[in-house]
Amino acid sequence: MFSFFKKKSQTKVEKEPLQKEDFEDIEELITYFKKETGIDFFNKKEIIKNKLIIFCRKKDIFSFNLLFEKILKDRVLKQELIDYLTVNETYFFRETPQIKQMIEKAKKLGYKVEILCAPSSSGEEPYTIAMMLLEAGFKQSDFHILGIDISEKIISRALEARYNERSLHRVSLELKERYFMKDGEFFILRDVVKDRVSFRCVNIFDESLHNLRKFDFIFSRNMMIYFDQETKIKAKNILQRLLKRPEETIYFGHADMVS
Repeated sequence: MFSFFKKKSQTKVEKEPLQKEDFEDIEELITYFKKETGIDFFNKKEIIKNKLIIFCRKKDIFSFNLLFEKILKDRVLKQELIDYLTVNETYFFRETPQIKQMIEKAKKLGYKVEILCAPSSSGEEPYTIAMMLLEAGFKQSDFHILGIDISEKIISRALEARYNERSLHRVSLELKERYFMKDGEFFILRDVVKDRVSFRCVNIFDESLHNLRKFDFIFSRNMMIYFDQETKIKAKNILQRLLKRPEETIYFGHADMVS
């Protein structure tokens, strides 16, 4: 009787074989990513490859081929991948001389100023522009800023407008007290600034971009660094068509190198 239970306990449980991983060829993925977003990762293959492997393993996807098949069918997964590969850290009051130059031009227009930030990242730049306009004497009704970004995740963070000390390291104590509310270790932006900025998740190469209104000023900083020269020219031409006055200068970042 006991020998029956003994034999049963000795029976080995067969484990299912693990799916073999195949994370070698990323050409198809980064080619598709460039086609969809304009972002060129060909000169950063090894870095992107490692990031893609981490992404795949978190999603229980065992090969780049399978990932490619899935993002073609699954819009949510595709957006998660875009968010994962494009989210960058920024901070308030970065490259302010360009904003000061824009403000001087805006004072001469004599009407409500429309400004575009593409990309907006997590909101630091458009909110900085709003604060600087308010500090320069503009009323809330004198301007509106639209921030666009390819990442839904980063747009959500911008709408939340909740920042840590590191994001505000260049903000004076006076401006912190005027425009932010302290919440533990974080700072929440006040409505006087938030109400002047709106956000949309838009890819500048999407047809939907043409549905946007025209703008007096456009800031596009630290986006072109991800593009090859051909894509930079294409993106610049797209943004140029969004200006109310074609002769107006688009404010690019110093590292963007757009000719």
